[in-house]
This record gives sequence, C-alpha cells and structure tokens, in this order.
Amino acid sequence: AVVSTQSTGRINLSRMRAIVQKVTKASVTGERYPRVCPPDPSPTYPPSVGDRTTGSIGKGMCVLLGISRTDTEKEIQWMVNKLVKLRIFDHPESGKPWDADLLQCNYGILVVSQFTLQCVLKGNKPDFHNAMKSDESEKMYNQFCAALRQAVPNSDTLVQEGEFGAFMQVHIQNDGPVTIPIDSPESLSQQKVKPAKPQKQQKKNKEGDTGVENVAEQLEKL
Repeated sequence: AVVSTQSTGRINLSRMRAIVQKVTKASVTGERYPRVCPPDPSPTYPPSVGDRTTGSIGKGMCVLLGISRTDTEKEIQWMVNKLVKLRIFDHPESGKPWDADLLQCNYGILVVSQFTLQCVLKGNKPDFHNAMKSDESEKMYNQFCAALRQAVPNSDTLVQEGEFGAFMQVHIQNDGPVTIPIDSPESLSQQKVKPAKPQKQQKKNKEGDTGVENVAEQLEKL
C-alpha cells in the first residue's frame, strides 16, 4: 500500500489519485470478506486470498486508484483522459521511448481500487478520512471503469479490474521500473472536462504527413 508521508494535524480535502505502473504483465487475485472485523479476530481473518483471478493483462499499465470523498464525475473523466493519453511506452513504429500511449500500442490496463492512497499520517497513525465511504466509492469505481471501457477499443479484453471490497493480492511485473503518481487538479470543479474518445489512426499521404496544420504549411509555400 502507498500512503502519504506528510504529517498534518488537519485533514484537507483530497483529490482523486492514481499510481500508474508500466508493466510487462499484471494480475490480481482476491475474494470478498466481511467489512466489519469480528470482536476477536482469528489468525485466518481476513480470509486468505484464493486462486481466483479477477483481472489479468500482458503489456500495459496497472493503475492503483484512490477515490477521495470530494470526487465527482469530472474527476473520473479527467483521470480517464489522462491515463489513455499518458505517453509512457515506446512508439510501435519508430521505437522512440516515451512517445506512445495506451491506445497507440493497443496495450491493456488493469485498475485496482485502493483507498489507502487517500491516507494522511497523523503522527505515525494512518488516517483514511479523505477516502470516500465504501458504498459511494464502489459506485464511483464502477463509473470510472465504465468510462475507461468507453475510451479504450477492445475493452472486453484490454480493460481489466480488481474486485471492489475484496482482500486482494496484486502481482505487478514493473517494466523499467516506471511508476508515475497522478492527482486530479484542485480547480477541476471550475473546468469543463470532455469524455475521452478512442483515438483514430490518421491516414498518411505520400510524404508521410497528415493534418490540417500540414496542409496549411504547404499552401503557404505556394
């Protein structure tokens, strides 16, 4: 689990947080367990993780997602846009590093809900009051995954999920390693965020260039 090391006596409103890891492969296994701990926890509580795999990808990115108590649909769309456009991969044609996003490479993405990303340390004790309550957070997580599936072609196979509310083990084979934290901006409530759209591959002309800007440059040369 990843937590903030900043110690503060006052809990501030947080932001949606994602920890992005570039992976050669990643998977998550888990099973549901009671939300309320029994009075006398036994060594077997929570239940040991079963062999059931809830999500698995090859090359792509694994995203640990922390939903804050102030997050809305705007944070969902902003984060989805950022993830599908994040250029952390080698370009599939030129091989240039840090020059291609998830859609250009047709890679997978595994999303795992992790409320501990909203942690604030009060002394040496983790405090999770910035995290959205479980029932509301589950709805937001499902909306996030739905928005991601709309933005990613072939989402049935390329978009994978952990199981919300489960005791999970996440198996990540980090490629690089590359790990990037992303927080939604504080001023997002004042911005208009458009839903992410799947990228369309541009058709190249004889010179290998396309686009309105390129045509305009050619007209200026005439």
